[in-house]
Amino acid sequence: MHRGVPLADSHDCLRVLETSHPPAFYVPRDDVRTDLLSRSARTTRREWKGIATYWNVDIGGETVRDVCWSYEMPDPGYAGIAFHLAFYASKVDLCTVGGEKVRAQAGAFYGGWITNEILGPFKGEGGTSGW
Repeated sequence: MHRGVPLADSHDCLRVLETSHPPAFYVPRDDVRTDLLSRSARTTRREWKGIATYWNVDIGGETVRDVCWSYEMPDPGYAGIAFHLAFYASKVDLCTVGGEKVRAQAGAFYGGWITNEILGPFKGEGGTSGW
C-alpha cells in the first residue's frame, strides 16, 4: 500500500532467501497494479540473478523512484522469478505478509522484508559493511 492505494495483493509470491538477508518476496506481475508503475532508468547486475530492472510508482502526482525491481531475463537457476516484482518495504507506506506488517531491511540497497519469525543480524545493519 502507498498513499492508501493497494499496489499488489497476492497469495502466489515467491519467497527468495539470500545469505545474510531477510527474504525478498517476488509478486507475480498479474497481482500488481502495473498501471501505476513506470520503468526507471536504473539497472543493476546481481551476482546470481542477473540484470535487475527498477520501477517507479506514480500516485496522485507523486513519483516514488525505484520502488520495486524485477528480473526480466534472470540468469539460469532463477527463471522462476522472471516477470515478478519485488517491492522495497522502505519506500512504500505498508507491506504485509499474512496480515503481519513487515519491517524493511536496513540500508538503501537491500530489499528484504523482516517479520517476527525472521532473526538477524542482516546486511545493512550497523557493523555489517565487511560481510
